[in-house]
Amino acid sequence: METDRLFELAIEKNASDLHLLVGYKPVLRISGDLYDLEKEALVTEEAMEKFVAGLVKEDQVRRFRAEKELDVAHAVGTTRFRVNLHWERGNMGMAARTIPQEIPSMEQLGIPEVVRGFTDLPNGLVLVTGPTGAGKSTTLASMIEYINQARRENIITLEDPIEFLYEPKRSIIRQRQLEVDMVTFAQGLKHLLRQDPNVILVGEMRDLETIATTLTMAETGHLVFATLHTNSAAQTISRIIDVFPPHQQTQIRLQLALTLRGVVSQQLLPRIDGGQIAAREILVNTPAISNLIRENKVEQIKNVLQTSVKMGMQTLEQDLKRLVKEGIISEETEAMYSGMKMDLKS
Repeated sequence: METDRLFELAIEKNASDLHLLVGYKPVLRISGDLYDLEKEALVTEEAMEKFVAGLVKEDQVRRFRAEKELDVAHAVGTTRFRVNLHWERGNMGMAARTIPQEIPSMEQLGIPEVVRGFTDLPNGLVLVTGPTGAGKSTTLASMIEYINQARRENIITLEDPIEFLYEPKRSIIRQRQLEVDMVTFAQGLKHLLRQDPNVILVGEMRDLETIATTLTMAETGHLVFATLHTNSAAQTISRIIDVFPPHQQTQIRLQLALTLRGVVSQQLLPRIDGGQIAAREILVNTPAISNLIRENKVEQIKNVLQTSVKMGMQTLEQDLKRLVKEGIISEETEAMYSGMKMDLKS
């Protein structure tokens, strides 16, 4: 089981993901569905260990054995993969996501005009959320690339690992990788002010310190993009506030009400004609939304989204209905994702 040969098969078959588990054949995800590589042998414990040894450096193997998780980037030719190594039932396992060679434009991704408007803002916090595999990184990359092409800015990204590679155009871009260029996201953010940034991308707001520092960066005149693993705009706001101890939550609500510019929560759905498309819930932080955040009435946000279509806002359910009406997804897909109840209880 040569390391790069399986990645090459993933590229050849236009797969989004490659999975390796001991006792199974290698598996590819293509257009949202999983397929076994029938001609390949079952992955053995020995083969998996050799695969990992060929994929990462010796010191990374030692760290992986000690910490049981490792995220790395891997390149095969001009194609890059985001690789997660993990353990399951005492054996090594791998899940690798294909990163497109070219950064798609916002138009290609079907991103609404109101979201493109977030990239023109001088400061504030913009969040792109959704479950793993929802295309958050691709959406953010298209927004960063738009800024890169449109104006002169100093852009700094904090990632784990670095996924899309940007070529500086009008902007200058520093891409910093966790554990290679910084110890933690919080530490990396803490020193950013000395690097004269205009635009900041935080790969993931994982903990209280990172969230607090990200809010401060947005509050002090920077345009900050970040991700969270949440399923709706309201849930996103609640998750940020709930990370903090009760005695700080009033202050955080005020801070978030002032700094938040928008939330894009998305899901990747199967298209009728094959492939996938994103359905999105969009929140724009209007005075009405800001007031709900301050007054701790987050459960009412969905009502505002439903009635603020003219301002570019929408719920996931509204976007699903649009996709069905345009013949892009099936009614069965709409029912499946509408049934997920993308609200605070999700």
